[in-house]
Amino acid sequence: MKGKILASSCIAAAALTAFAWFADINGNWSARLKGPDGNEFPISYSFKVDGTALTGSITSQLGTFDISDGKVQGDSLWFTGNIKTMKIKNRGRYYADGDSISLRVGAKSVHTTLKRTIDK
Repeated sequence: MKGKILASSCIAAAALTAFAWFADINGNWSARLKGPDGNEFPISYSFKVDGTALTGSITSQLGTFDISDGKVQGDSLWFTGNIKTMKIKNRGRYYADGDSISLRVGAKSVHTTLKRTIDK
């Protein structure tokens, strides 16, 4: 019985620690994304994590758009960018030591690295 209580407590503590650690992606992030024509353009993300749910918005030259279907698990994240009539899948990984997110965008998995934006 004590073993079950201890095991349950350890699992709960580990889950809460993982959520608290991953909450570090909350806030604003920026990157440069290479388009199909080879030109790069600025793009920014605003993330909010609540448990395993990821919400927020994406801002680019086309405007500001909502994030849907967002999820975090460990250091991995997935979400859909609802850009006008397109639904663009994104997947990435958070690197706490570099305070960066490696992100694959769209069906062709265009890569970009997000860096935290410091609000002044």
